[in-house]
Amino acid sequence: MLSVVVLISGGGSNLLALLKAAENPLYPVKIVAVGSDKDATGLEHAELFEVDTFVVEPERFTDRDQWGQTLLSNVLHHQPDLVVLAGFMKILPESFVSAFPGKLINTHPSLLPEFKGAHAVRDALQAGATRTGVTIHYVDAGVDTGEVIVQQEIAIVAGESEEQLHERIKGIERALLVKTVEQIALGKI
Repeated sequence: MLSVVVLISGGGSNLLALLKAAENPLYPVKIVAVGSDKDATGLEHAELFEVDTFVVEPERFTDRDQWGQTLLSNVLHHQPDLVVLAGFMKILPESFVSAFPGKLINTHPSLLPEFKGAHAVRDALQAGATRTGVTIHYVDAGVDTGEVIVQQEIAIVAGESEEQLHERIKGIERALLVKTVEQIALGKI
């Protein structure tokens, strides 16, 4: 059974997909804790599934490294086999990233290396892209530069708004994340 800590910053739709999948006894994953960088609404999903939660707000620390060390301590307390960034919108300090070599993954709403950063959907539309998608990748010291694990492409529909496209991407992202974490648990990735 793969033990997983999930880090979020928002509504937690990817987290909810993982929690629902983990309810199935055949899914080889246990979500042991959910952390956030703020009082995110997605923490309610964890509470409904009786999963431990923690919040480590960067504003409460004098510097980023101090915040990162406290976040790391909270994650390590749960002894995860894998840490999943599922809509976690803070850049992690290198000391945090280096603590989980090959065991820290992220979802991103584009086909990396295209459209890195926090506004990937908007950037794809502004660039006139005709396709985009979802990438799940290992986290390294850069921003969205880690090794790609898996990608899934979708066409951008003419006239589609940023919100519409983002919702379509989220649907794909949830399913792809659940499958990818399962594949990691089974040793296939």
